[in-house]
Amino acid sequence: MKELIYLDNAATTRTAPEAVEAMLPYFTESYGNPSSIYSAGESAREAVSSARELIASTLGAKSNEIYFTGGGSEADNWALIATAEAYACKGKHIITSAIEHHAVLHTCQYLEKKGYEVTYIGVDENGIIKLEELEKAIRPDTILISVMFANNEIGTIQPIREIGALAKAHGVLFHTDAVQAYAHMPIRVDEMNISMLSASGHKFNGPKGIGFLYIRTGIRIRSFIHGGQQERGRRAGTENVTGIVGMARAAQLAFDRLEERERKEKELRDYLIRRISEEVPYCRLNGDREKRLSNNVNFSFRFIEGESLLIMLDMKGICASSGSACTSGSLDPSHVLLAIGLPHEIAHGSLRLTVSEENTLEEMEKTAESVKEIVEKLRSMSPLYEDFVREQGRGI
Repeated sequence: MKELIYLDNAATTRTAPEAVEAMLPYFTESYGNPSSIYSAGESAREAVSSARELIASTLGAKSNEIYFTGGGSEADNWALIATAEAYACKGKHIITSAIEHHAVLHTCQYLEKKGYEVTYIGVDENGIIKLEELEKAIRPDTILISVMFANNEIGTIQPIREIGALAKAHGVLFHTDAVQAYAHMPIRVDEMNISMLSASGHKFNGPKGIGFLYIRTGIRIRSFIHGGQQERGRRAGTENVTGIVGMARAAQLAFDRLEERERKEKELRDYLIRRISEEVPYCRLNGDREKRLSNNVNFSFRFIEGESLLIMLDMKGICASSGSACTSGSLDPSHVLLAIGLPHEIAHGSLRLTVSEENTLEEMEKTAESVKEIVEKLRSMSPLYEDFVREQGRGI
């Protein structure tokens, strides 16, 4: 079996062995229901409480502001729908960006069908939200601004502090989908005036099926799942103790090594960007070069189909993607790439490589060589590329 080079860490990450080890006792030993009053339940309850405190500390939040969810999509849905319902008496206008994850965009479309109005703010060619356009869009009936912390496809980091300041100045709640950013960079919710924040455990070496929503004290957000009194009456259902414990342990590991991990990932990221930019003609780096996640590389290649590139990389043992894992079954080009101004035919030829600190420089060398080789091979079979080269040769 060929050696696997895993470069799709924006889709999901390997669960850290330390997180798995922390989870094990809550499967077979301390497996009681946290809502029970006997000792087995108390042990589980204490584990959940400790995890809540740990996660809160990573954000500069209070422990009672952290609510555990089934993942990032649930947290996004909860933040938007429950806020819309709770503040409908003030207004029914919501602002978001054109490049949000579908967990936000599809929820906004759902709310539009319910009578809410949504303004989608544009971004520049690097995927950074247009702050002037955002401020102009704020109205007296605006109840929520939802802008992701960092884009899951092109890696661009948004000016969250400035957006938070705008929201605060206008008395509007501010939610950020931080699924790609949390545990990958420092985030302080008070300093950034963040009202709500979504995160997902499996994006930072925690288990799948667990996430959280930070809700600032005083926000009148309603329950999203109805039933029991778990999560202080705001999110019913027996707590996923093993997932909560594993996610907290993964967060602890991530923040303990944050600077070192960022440094190594940037070295690998920048190596790939340099090699591909210099050695593969007619390609474009998508996303801001500097304001970018430390692990994200996203290129568009003219005259090829991204799906063919992915299949051929897979044959070489390299796992990559063309964008969000949530849209892998779609034939449509990325809405993110279209929003930054790429035409359909170029957006179709996109490749996302997301590294981790476990990757090596040797793997990056093989990946760069493989991308170069495959792009050349695919273009050699393209009549469009053949015509383009012929026209270039004639100076057309």
